[in-house]
Formats: sequence, C-alpha cells, structure tokens
Amino acid sequence: MAKKQDKPLILVFAGSDWCGPCIKLDKTIWQSEEFKEFSEEHYILYKADFPRKKANRLSETLTAQNASLAEKYNPQGHFPLVVVLDENGNVLGNTGYVKSTPSSYIAHLNIFLK
Repeated sequence: MAKKQDKPLILVFAGSDWCGPCIKLDKTIWQSEEFKEFSEEHYILYKADFPRKKANRLSETLTAQNASLAEKYNPQGHFPLVVVLDENGNVLGNTGYVKSTPSSYIAHLNIFLK
C-alpha cells in the first residue's frame, strides 16, 4: 500500500490492553482528529498489536503477521515502538511515546522523512 500510494509507513508496535504508554499514545495521538486527518493524507498507518487478554485475542493470521513484523522491526520487544519506514520498507527512524500534542508528534515523525 505504501509503495502504491508513495507514502511512508508508520508501523506501531503496541500492547493495547496492557501497555500504559501504548494506551496513552493511542488516546492522545492516534485517535485525535488532527492526527487522523493528517495521516490519512500523508502516511500509511499500521498498528501491530500484541494484546494479552483472551477477550482481545487477534486471529492466528494477524498474530503471525504481527510477530513476523516484530521479528524484523522490533526484535528487542519495545512497547510502544513507532517505526517510520519508506515505501520500500527501509527504516527511516523510530520513536516511542512522547508526551505531546498531535501536531508536535506529527512534526516529530516528519523529522525522519527529511
């Protein structure tokens, strides 16, 4: 998708039901209207989730896909980890939870794109 649309990929490794900083990042940044609008136009966003509660369990296919991505892009198992990739899957940079506004976080991500 990133290649087809010529956009960078924002790959987010999160534990949606157990990782406090992941939950804060989701609520304050990913779910904000400002980020949603900007990312729709400028990024491809993929959340590789690793929930622990049975109620939130992902399908086997999705679990395997996320594990494969983690093996390649997050071998140390950091959560949250936000990896910025170019359209060919090359790592441009990575970051994590930063307490900021959506516009500041967008600017933070865009540093990797220059």
